[in-house]
Order: sequence, then structure tokens, then C-alpha cells
Amino acid sequence: MRLFRMLLLSALTLVLLPVQADERSIQRLTQLLDQAQTLTARFSQLTLDGSGTQLQETSGEMALKRPGLFRWHTDAPLEQLLVSNGETVWLYDPDLKQVTIRRLDQRLTHTPALLLSGDVSKIGENFEISHKEAGGVVDFILKPKPKDTLFDNLRLSFRNGVVNDMQLIDGVGQRTNILFSGVKMNQSIDTAQFNFKVPEGADVIQE
Repeated sequence: MRLFRMLLLSALTLVLLPVQADERSIQRLTQLLDQAQTLTARFSQLTLDGSGTQLQETSGEMALKRPGLFRWHTDAPLEQLLVSNGETVWLYDPDLKQVTIRRLDQRLTHTPALLLSGDVSKIGENFEISHKEAGGVVDFILKPKPKDTLFDNLRLSFRNGVVNDMQLIDGVGQRTNILFSGVKMNQSIDTAQFNFKVPEGADVIQE
């Protein structure tokens, strides 16, 4: 409920403000993303179907480093680990002892984590962008230009220059709300955590 209250308050605060044009929005979003060369945070994630029924709630920790390095660890009981070194992506499911390995799709529309850690100069190529701003709160709406994307609409919000939350909506109306907390930017990060060693005995699926 806390997440919904925050999203509602944000919407009510910004609803009367004018939506800025695409080019200015691109510049503003690029500026905010580019100021974080590294980022660590806790996250809580809530997934709802098209009718608003809760499908899943998870939490975990993430770490990002430009360009294209990310680590997204979801806590038990639905533990998963998603890691990329900028070229390869590993998805590890400890319960199944299964690792899926694939090449990283560099398109920002295919990996939400890459939107935060990828090449910010390509944002305008990938999305139509608008934004609303009031005080220290900036809300961006991103609509992918390509057709083969994981989501149809993405809202990304910043508070006082720090990423606060995002919401993804897919083609069937399913919504994923992600709230970030304890965000730390531009601290030293060990790049070793962006590589993954397959555990002994784990099944490997190569895509």
C-alpha cells in the first residue's frame, strides 16, 4: 500500500503541470542518468495483472556500473540472480540449480536494468520521451519506438536527482512497479561482481 500511496501522491502533484516536449525531455533524462556512473540500492517489486490483482511481490538488491554492467539479486523465497558484464547475461535460479546464459541485447528497450546502466546517448533512438517536473520530483514517460519490446510504456521517476521508482506496463496491461531505497551513487564498486561463475552441478542453458 505504501508504494501505491507514493505513486498516487506523485501523480496528483504533477497532474496539472505541462508535459515537456521530447527533445527537452531527452536532455533532462540524459542529464539525470549520466550523473550516476555507479549505483547501488535496495528494491521492492510488485507485479499486477491488467485488472489490478497482485501476481507477485519481491525484494532484493541491485548494483549498476556504466556502461552496461548490472547485478540484480532477488531475495528468497523467489531467489534469482541476474548478472551482466556488458556482453553476457547470466540468470541463475538457485532452487532449480539452473543457469541461463545469453548475449546481452544492447537495446535499452529489452532490459530495464540497461536503461539505468547503458549508453544514455541512445535513449532518444529507443524511446519517445515526455516529462513533468515539480520541485525535486521529475516523472518521465518513455514509449519504445521499436515494436519487439518487453514493455509498451515505462514511467521513471527521480526525487532530488536520485532515481526513486519505475513502472513498466506490457502489451496485456500487466504492471510491474519497482521502488528503490537506500540509493547510493558514484561509490567504488568491485567489477568482479558483474561476472558469474556457474556453480558446480548446475544445469546450463545456452541461448
